[in-house]
Amino acid sequence: MRPVTKVILCVTLAAATLTVTAQQQPKSPVTIITPSSDHNEPHNWTTEQILTCTVSDCWQLAGKNEETFFDIVQQLAEISAHTRGLTLPDDAAAGQRAGEYIKAKARADHGQLLYAIVDASIRRVGTPPAATK
Repeated sequence: MRPVTKVILCVTLAAATLTVTAQQQPKSPVTIITPSSDHNEPHNWTTEQILTCTVSDCWQLAGKNEETFFDIVQQLAEISAHTRGLTLPDDAAAGQRAGEYIKAKARADHGQLLYAIVDASIRRVGTPPAATK
């Protein structure tokens, strides 16, 4: 399986994250560590943590940074595609569809699990690998 690229989820997530910040959210139960500006360093979250975070919690965990939030979404997309045995198409249209879906669902309810939204999006755009003969 090839890794998910930023093109795949060329998202309008920036708009989604801006929407999240526009509304006051209750204090998150997530322990927040300000992320480093150097994206070569490991992130401050664990896989288990982001799998159980709400949209709002992930935004807080990302330090309210769009690029870092997008990193979380990418990691969740990779987990979803791998778990479901799907291949993500490498085209901008699929990325836009995935991003629009994530944006709409995240905007609708900041209290739902981000992984559930990303997983549903991946199921919409992912395809089963071609059968080998």
